[in-house]
Amino acid sequence: MLKLYGFSKVNAGARGHTRDLRVLWALEEMQLPFEVVGMDHPAHDLNTEAYRRLSPFEQIPSIDDDGVVLSESAAIVVYLAKKSGRLIPVDPAGEAQVLRWCFAAMNSIEMPLLALMVHDWTADGSDPKPRQFLVDWVHLRMGHLERWFADRDYVATDGFSVADILMAHVLSAGIKAPTLIAPYPGVAAYRDRCLARPAWQRTYAAYCARVEAG
Repeated sequence: MLKLYGFSKVNAGARGHTRDLRVLWALEEMQLPFEVVGMDHPAHDLNTEAYRRLSPFEQIPSIDDDGVVLSESAAIVVYLAKKSGRLIPVDPAGEAQVLRWCFAAMNSIEMPLLALMVHDWTADGSDPKPRQFLVDWVHLRMGHLERWFADRDYVATDGFSVADILMAHVLSAGIKAPTLIAPYPGVAAYRDRCLARPAWQRTYAAYCARVEAG
């Protein structure tokens, strides 16, 4: 059976936002059987030689699917989609659009959001210019997304796909200040539409019941 290495304990600030949720959501949407191998982040379960063989950067999530070992959440959800034949088109052109937007979620959107988050964790506030640059970068990307969602419900195809799992989770976990998304009602509606899916609701409830804050 597929084993998913996900958090059993993680710091309180990250709990509810971790990247294993992306894979858990995909598995729930696809109704694939799996077992969770719980990893205790404060106890340094990720920093062992055994786990490095699964995840070279000592990160969650990773999977072992009967000997197919993968890390990186985007790579995992694409692998699962192709394995299950769900949440990704079978035609090359449709698949290419899903892959395009998987990369966009991880690079064009998550990068500025993560940069701003790290800045807010670490900066002393003595110079406002770096933060303003990052805020402007986020708004630039949100504006691009707002235009994209002017006439579509989902990001890559007419239906929900693994690109939406990645994009919606990035928007949910990465935007801490409502002011960053308030000017973009189309983006907010898209995020909320994805997070209203029953599979996400079940996934999130099970995660919160299982994962401790440490």
